[in-house]
Amino acid sequence: MTSGIVGYGTYVPKYRIKVSDIAEMWQKNQQEIVAGLRVSEKAVPALDEDAVTMAIEAGKRALAMAQISPTKIGSVYFGSETHPYAVNPSSSIVAEYLGVGNDYFAADLEFACKAATAGMQAALGLLNSKQIEYGLTMGSDTAQGKPHDALEYTAASAGCAYIVGAKQSEIIASVLEMSSFTSDTPDFWRRDGAKYPSHFGRFTGEPAYFAHVFSEGKKLFEKSGLSPKDFSYCVFHMPNGKFPRVVAKKLGFMSEQLAPSLTVDKIGNPYSASSLLGLAAVLDIAKSNEKIFFVSYGSGAGSDGFIFETTKTLTAKQKNTLPVAKQIEDKSYVSYATYLKHTHTL
Repeated sequence: MTSGIVGYGTYVPKYRIKVSDIAEMWQKNQQEIVAGLRVSEKAVPALDEDAVTMAIEAGKRALAMAQISPTKIGSVYFGSETHPYAVNPSSSIVAEYLGVGNDYFAADLEFACKAATAGMQAALGLLNSKQIEYGLTMGSDTAQGKPHDALEYTAASAGCAYIVGAKQSEIIASVLEMSSFTSDTPDFWRRDGAKYPSHFGRFTGEPAYFAHVFSEGKKLFEKSGLSPKDFSYCVFHMPNGKFPRVVAKKLGFMSEQLAPSLTVDKIGNPYSASSLLGLAAVLDIAKSNEKIFFVSYGSGAGSDGFIFETTKTLTAKQKNTLPVAKQIEDKSYVSYATYLKHTHTL
């Protein structure tokens, strides 16, 4: 029996800062920065928002779309790089607030920006072995970037929640294939006690992001016997606006297959929520019987791949969620000083 997504929810904070304002602060060429990254602005959390509060909002919306009781959820996995507590689980806080109950598997996961997609694989494993009826997976981050570092231009905030199940009448997107590609390639890291992450700069591209996303993409094609022309959409992790466009073209996809997922252009890179937010943007507009090619990426390094196929149930449930596009357009700009306060840099 095929399992798949039965509901999803997203949360994008309304605050934004323009990338050009960050560049101006550090006396960098504004046009050059924006054009190079292909990101115009990024989402900024409110003073009282963190990865958990955003995950709760996304989780409530996922439950509303799935139209199931939270007590039926048997697993809760929370992927993030910015858990509010070093020791104290985020997953149990969210589960308690959502009313999941006490009888469930739970874990906080870390694998850079692919922590949440790893959680989705774990939930699907439990589901397919009939250990649970439904599984909730969340990806949420108030992404960190040191002031005057390259990461500051794109590190953003958002939360996503996905509920998986096996009842065919409830599934909005079936999982046809899933796999992973992993290696020890430390292009990005944050040591214990360090406030901000470090990275190898350009090393992040070819030997890290591109090698893993491309390899996982080729693996999905080989496993499924499908080619780019068989897909209506493709979704990739979006550290900036340039990388997903390059890898999509390299794998043989057309720009129109990728364009609906490119949330990074308008809100930046919310780390663990990045690829899942792109998937939600696609599901917001997809029709039935359309295939979606999906590959996440997490530094360290690895990629998780999925092939989804939408069902007729999707169009019936789309009215029960708040579209990503609407959240992106509902925005209020802040100054650089206010941005520093909201991210608790000051």
